[in-house]
Amino acid sequence: MDKTLAKQFDKLEKQRHQLLDKVRQFPAVFNQKPNANKWSVHEILAHLITAEKLSVQYIEKKQQGIDTAGNTGMIEELKMGILRISQRLPLRFTAPKLVVAATHSYSSIEDLTADWNNVRENLKHVLEQIQENQLKKKIYKHIIVGRLNIVHAIKFLQEHVAHHWPQVIRLLK
Repeated sequence: MDKTLAKQFDKLEKQRHQLLDKVRQFPAVFNQKPNANKWSVHEILAHLITAEKLSVQYIEKKQQGIDTAGNTGMIEELKMGILRISQRLPLRFTAPKLVVAATHSYSSIEDLTADWNNVRENLKHVLEQIQENQLKKKIYKHIIVGRLNIVHAIKFLQEHVAHHWPQVIRLLK
């Protein structure tokens, strides 16, 4: 795997393990909803997994024609900066319908973890296929900001987890 991707993937994995370790400390809260309009810890994690799973599927598809994809530039860097800021602000966003429709329930934290492990293995496999000269290719599509490169994709996944982290922590207290 390219060293840039390996570094970002390791950060993403560390973040996931920290989040899951925290959630495992409070098993009784896993399915508790604060109210009918709020997600439980289970639903938040399922949302993160689904968003990641759909992202990996899209990247796999685009990876087949990676050499014909255009390169990202300053505009995409600006879009990524805006995306990063949006994820760090305490704003609420409506989850994309595609993600909501594809999200399913898990019977336990163990089942959820097993599925997330599989998604991460798929992501790792995809990243291992990308060469250094392909890092700037537009093979990821964010629902709001459009096409980005693979490094942007991994950084967005990190930001997405970071965005939901405070929500999970509030529910665990």
